[in-house]
Amino acid sequence: MAMAMAMAMARTSSGLAYPERFYAAASYAGFGGSPNSSKGAISKFNNDVALLLYGLHQQAIVGPCTVPKPRAWNPVEHSKWTSWHGLGNMASTEAMRLFVKILEEEDPAWYSRVPEFVAEPVVDVEMNHSRLESVTPNGNSLPEPKTISEENGSLETQDKDVVLEGLVSVEIYDQWIAPSVSGQQPKARYEHGAAVIQDKMYVFGGNHNGRYLNDLQVLDLKTLTWSKVEAKVAAEPSELSSPVSLAPCAGHSLVAWGSKLLSIAGHTKDPSETVTVKEFDPHSGTWSNLKTYGEAPVSRGGQSITLVGTSLVMFGGQDAKRSLLNDLHILDLETMTWDDIDAIGVPPSPRSDHAAAVHVERYLLIFGGGSHATCFNDLHVLDLQSMEWTRPALQGEIPSPRAGHAGVTIGENWFIVGGGDNKSGVSETVVLNMSTLVWSVVTTVQGRVPAASEGLSLVVSSYNGEDVLVSFGGYNGRYTNEVNVLKPSHKSTLQSNMMERPIPDSVAALLPTANTRDMESEFEAGHDGKIREIVMDNVDSEPVNIKSEESGERLISSLKAAKEELEAVLTKEQMQSLQLRQELTEAEARNTDLTKELQSVRGQLAAEQSRCFKLEVDVAELRQKLQNMETLQKELELLQRQKAASEQAALTANQKQSSGGVWGWLAGTPPS
Repeated sequence: MAMAMAMAMARTSSGLAYPERFYAAASYAGFGGSPNSSKGAISKFNNDVALLLYGLHQQAIVGPCTVPKPRAWNPVEHSKWTSWHGLGNMASTEAMRLFVKILEEEDPAWYSRVPEFVAEPVVDVEMNHSRLESVTPNGNSLPEPKTISEENGSLETQDKDVVLEGLVSVEIYDQWIAPSVSGQQPKARYEHGAAVIQDKMYVFGGNHNGRYLNDLQVLDLKTLTWSKVEAKVAAEPSELSSPVSLAPCAGHSLVAWGSKLLSIAGHTKDPSETVTVKEFDPHSGTWSNLKTYGEAPVSRGGQSITLVGTSLVMFGGQDAKRSLLNDLHILDLETMTWDDIDAIGVPPSPRSDHAAAVHVERYLLIFGGGSHATCFNDLHVLDLQSMEWTRPALQGEIPSPRAGHAGVTIGENWFIVGGGDNKSGVSETVVLNMSTLVWSVVTTVQGRVPAASEGLSLVVSSYNGEDVLVSFGGYNGRYTNEVNVLKPSHKSTLQSNMMERPIPDSVAALLPTANTRDMESEFEAGHDGKIREIVMDNVDSEPVNIKSEESGERLISSLKAAKEELEAVLTKEQMQSLQLRQELTEAEARNTDLTKELQSVRGQLAAEQSRCFKLEVDVAELRQKLQNMETLQKELELLQRQKAASEQAALTANQKQSSGGVWGWLAGTPPS
């Protein structure tokens, strides 16, 4: 029964001619629709099948692989390149046929799940690489497929949007374009704040020719129409009798919190001592100052503010005295209480105009920024649970130093746009995969364009499940008020879906080298067997030309060589790992012995210290006795002298008495 259904499905799908049948299959597999639609489809296949589909799709759309081999640190990109490159000069039509064949083997009922391509049999259409059109029985044309170049050399097909209005008019992927906007455009500016609430981008404040602004502008992202908000300011109870105005500012942070906007910190003409928090209610059109508790940070601008759950994390900036900061503060939005955080580890150096993002609600990432004379391209990660700073190594296409850039996150991807290095604007738009900490370049612009400006703003919006980056303003030698948009192709989405095991959320721990090699080896091993099936099935079912056979053989040999190379690298890594484990065991044993010896020495030292203390006490007592003996000696000598004097006096008296004798007595001389 199941076999009969599969055969029926195959007969039904065979009614759609090439190349429409291939594009229907590619759309179902995830190569022809939006990134969100491909996420569910491509994940149904095993790694080897997904990689083969990718290689055949690239061969059918682009042709033979001419892009350079990617670096070994990215196993998915390396495997994708190997899959595509191994097809050699296989014809595009043959690649299309094999693509559909593999898809039907994996999912015989795929055709019934693509309703937009269900049609009666039509006449085969001649292929044209520059433009392909499909005709349905009712005369309507199917969406024209569009080929978009990616930074890594691969290409993806995307369906063109039909309605050219607002963000829907964005047809090109991974390129900055300036869409047509309407309404009164805001004054050109930079260092302003921007945030999105319900498909509307709010722009507040900024700097124009050294003057701070306090206007609030809004861009409807559906119609790309500008309008100005005539905002009111809620008066404080003590200011009811006097008019109230909102202080112009620049370098502040604008954050969407629920249905309201929060403006935090920023440079003003008359700065306060501590950071202020202002709230704007779009429903009432009113600004109000929020009262905060705890120890508020010192006033500043150019800081980063990141929303993490129900808290705002503030880092760095520049105070009113132009002193650079690298302190860390958290504002609890439920209690409006500030906390001063003392994190462990080595924090980023003091800086301002950097970018910050949060990954999996746990890791705070800080990138770039500048001091008074230097710009940075370092990346720092703060674990918000342990409050410990780390500085991971940069991987991939390392960005150049920059300050004044802007960033937004889409899933695990962190897009960084603009900035400057004190000499010129940065032309590359880069993206960081926050799970693997690998940088890549999305696109590069030329000249002094808004996407290469300092102090620009960047927000993300979505339409029909596709995300769009929207930038506004900036300074690159002149102030600008242009709106530019970029639709990312989400290259890392396909990569993450084809990986057998999900990458851990921890940004501090990257994939181990051995595991990466294992994963890549598994991909290549799967390729080998599957390509054999393709070649054998191709021989049995239909006549195959010499080019196809040669392509299959080249693919097999290429995959075998890659597999052997990876196995050799894996063996080497395993030997090194074993050697390191042995060295670690020996080091631990030496450490244990040294610890015991240290404890013994400490015990001996303690005994010697006690003995020394006793000796010092005895010496003190002996010194006291010696002093007493010296005193007694002096007294003894004095007594001896007195005794000698007495004896001398007695002797003298006796002599005198004896000298008188009887004659003296007779003479009447009295005795002495």
